[in-house]
Amino acid sequence: MARRYSIYDVFTDRRLAGNPLAVIFDGNGLDDDSMQAIAREMNLSETVFVQASANAAYAARLRIFTPGRELPFAGHPTVGTAVALAELNHGSEDADRDLVCVLEENVGPVRCAVRLRAGEAGFAEFDLPRRPLQIELPLDRQGLADALSVKSTDIGFENHVASIWSAGVPFLMIPLHNLATVQNLEFDTALWEKAAPFVEGALASAYVYCRSGVNHQAKFHARMFSPDMGISEDPATGAAVAALSGAIRHFDALPDGHHPVLVEQGVEMGRPSFIHLHIDVKEGEIARARIGGQAIKVAEGMLHL
Repeated sequence: MARRYSIYDVFTDRRLAGNPLAVIFDGNGLDDDSMQAIAREMNLSETVFVQASANAAYAARLRIFTPGRELPFAGHPTVGTAVALAELNHGSEDADRDLVCVLEENVGPVRCAVRLRAGEAGFAEFDLPRRPLQIELPLDRQGLADALSVKSTDIGFENHVASIWSAGVPFLMIPLHNLATVQNLEFDTALWEKAAPFVEGALASAYVYCRSGVNHQAKFHARMFSPDMGISEDPATGAAVAALSGAIRHFDALPDGHHPVLVEQGVEMGRPSFIHLHIDVKEGEIARARIGGQAIKVAEGMLHL
């Protein structure tokens, strides 16, 4: 049968930047093997399959696949699909709309707010489905440095040290001393597979970050590498930023209140992405956090499967 799909560039307001996402609108009736095969065929960081939810209050059920495996939750598929569904069902070139929906993912229900404005890329923001938690495991500092082709003394800045955090998907967070070190690192998959731990049954993905960015408004600059997911490098990783919120609150000792954070990623790939993170802290802990960004359609077509 023919199945509609669109490709959106996410966490950007211009085409051919950000992180591309394939949205398969007619995902009902596909088994796991077929969805994984389609994701490999698309060969993007993630492909989303939109299915009917058993809960009538939810807009849709999402299945999210990388070329390597299914994920319980991911940020750029959530933002991109929320915008795609809003434009498909409610969008028009001359109408401004503000919408709220719930997307059912394997991690659980994810509440999204969508803003559509005439002549602009759509914007979506979602509440983190889980609060970020630190996972305590021993880490090989020198091994991690070798895998990134940096000095062991380059790992860490201020109070930030290498650590593992998860808000649905775990990431090994590696803070590096400065922007130049992050930009010039060379990721070695073989060395990473030797040094990185397994977390929740999968090899940990690398999320490398530093303070500040190429864009003067960015508070953090980041890169993400995930051999286990089949992703050599990712232009934007919302699930990692969700996990990063825990590291930011912990290592920066954020005071109570609201903290907006702009994270840039994908610069070294020529696909700059901007991820908006908002952290609300109460009594020293994260009371609420949300992630947002823009998404713009670049292609559409039919799958004949």
